[in-house]
Amino acid sequence: MSASFNLGAPKESAGSLFLRSQFYASVQWPPSDTNLEGKVAIVTGSTGGLGLEASRQLLSFGLSGLIMAVRSTTKGEEAAAKFRAQYPRANIQVWPLEMESYDSIQAIVRRAETELPRLDIAILNAAMQTATFSIVRSTGHEKYIQVNYLSTMLLAILLLPVLKAKSPPGMPGRLTIVSSGTARGATITELKDAPILPAFDGKSRPWNPFSRYAISKLLAHLFVIDLVRYVSADDVIVNLVDPGLVKNTDLQRGAPLPLAAFFYCLKTIFGRRLPVGASTYVDAAVVKGKETHGCYVADWKISSFAAFVYTSDGEAIREQLWKETMVEFEFVGVESILSMLKK
Repeated sequence: MSASFNLGAPKESAGSLFLRSQFYASVQWPPSDTNLEGKVAIVTGSTGGLGLEASRQLLSFGLSGLIMAVRSTTKGEEAAAKFRAQYPRANIQVWPLEMESYDSIQAIVRRAETELPRLDIAILNAAMQTATFSIVRSTGHEKYIQVNYLSTMLLAILLLPVLKAKSPPGMPGRLTIVSSGTARGATITELKDAPILPAFDGKSRPWNPFSRYAISKLLAHLFVIDLVRYVSADDVIVNLVDPGLVKNTDLQRGAPLPLAAFFYCLKTIFGRRLPVGASTYVDAAVVKGKETHGCYVADWKISSFAAFVYTSDGEAIREQLWKETMVEFEFVGVESILSMLKK
């Protein structure tokens, strides 16, 4: 098991951890001599907020190639134009990525396989938050679960062989998946011994956008514990990173006014500055090493997973979730992909 798992359940409540994180955590900026010359990174959801700022920070350390994987290529090109003016030596490309579409996810991975001679870093930052229940037509799954969990995990799995093959010998690829501190307070005990993914797709379950977002992030905690059993830290270092609550992000874009107003006030009081939040991405994807493989990195250090992970219900749901997710991804030959990673 990873160092995060071995820490055991958090000894503080989720609320206490949140307050400690926002007000008492010490910022750890990347060392000034960090050098990313020659390296290539993919950052999803990089037209604004944390993804955009993390991209800027990577470029500031000499990153040679940046793939901005975005939903709106128009916005992506606008952001890329500014980066190209500021960092003219970097090769900056904008690739379309729709996280609601399995076809789009497969397409961007095929493009990485065929067009990139090198790939060192992937930061999976794209996520969504909305106040209304909705189903993604192409998959039949509820949107939070689809985008924040299923699509993100599919992209992670498909990128693992690419990162392994296209990172230089002796320099493991880096796969950093953006998490959230909200997962620390999430539970899904009512689903014990029942199908998990279908339960989230129906309106029969009470709908709460705050708890559903937290659950979508908790599922990633559960899944990554098993995922890293298939990939060596010598090939690809996989970790989860929590940026904390951050001001000026785009997560609530398109949300109804009351929800957007609530988060604006919350971030004004408690939020970290955008550069501080984005520095957690760079820390997890560049500065930290093999010790973080399979870990949840919060406040710039290896931290315990969500408390639910360590419960008997959590263990049972983790096992069931893995099985259901493998079935969901059968269409890409996921078991063969994971088996090949071990070789």
